[in-house]
This record gives sequence, structure tokens and C-alpha cells, in this order.
Amino acid sequence: MTTETMSHHETNLRVRYAETDQLGVVYHSNYFVWFEVGRAELIRSLGFSYKQMETEDDCHIVVAEAHCRYHHPARYDDALRVRTRIAESQKRVIKFFYEVFHEPEGRLLATGETTHVICGRDGRSKSLPQKYRRLLVASPGESSERKK
Repeated sequence: MTTETMSHHETNLRVRYAETDQLGVVYHSNYFVWFEVGRAELIRSLGFSYKQMETEDDCHIVVAEAHCRYHHPARYDDALRVRTRIAESQKRVIKFFYEVFHEPEGRLLATGETTHVICGRDGRSKSLPQKYRRLLVASPGESSERKK
């Protein structure tokens, strides 16, 4: 799948017991873990990995801001689909947008967004190398998802 045609990437997960509270409902912070899984898999689907960016190019994608809107609860053993897309891509900042669905009915459980600053190992911001920038392109018309 080329960057030009990819509007999002989907990752399937199953809720583990350890991710739930005593009532079997997913604890809120686990959605951010699932966002990370979706983000890493989206990047992997583009032909590279976080590890490669860090070791070969000293590029770290540091979380600067994170939001999640919970629409319905996920529960122990639910099958989930995490849809991830690049909402905005600039030289030093990348925003990802997420949707978490319950399967098989496709019920929307949560939406979220994370903003990342590209940094070197020293913690200072830097420009994303062109070889990644050409792949990490926002899908047309999909920036500002939170405004909807």
C-alpha cells in the first residue's frame, strides 16, 4: 500500500484481563497503550520501524500531547480494532488520530489524538529526515479530526 492511497492502518487486539478493573471494564490509560500499538504498526506498514528511526537516524518521536474521548466501555476479552492515521505532518511535529472499535459489530468505543515532536537523543527538537517525511504524510482532509 502506498502512502498516497493509505488513509489509515488497522490493528486488531483483544482486551486482556490485566487491562481491566474489578468490574471487567478497561482501565482508561490502556487506550493510550493501544494508540501506541496502532501507531507503531502504521509506521511498520510504511516500511520502517521506531527502532530503525532511533538507531539509524537518532530520531525519537516524543509524545507532547495526548487526548482520548471515551464513548463506550471496552470489557475483558472484547475483540477490538484500532484504526490509526496521520492527521498532520510537519518537519518537527506529527499528529496521529485514533479510533477504537468493538468487533464484530464495529461500535465506536473511543477516539483520540497524539501530538509528537521529533527529537534527538539529547532531547532537543530536530527535523525529521526526508526519507521518513515523504512516507509520514497526512491523509487529505483528515487533519483537525478533534474539531468534528
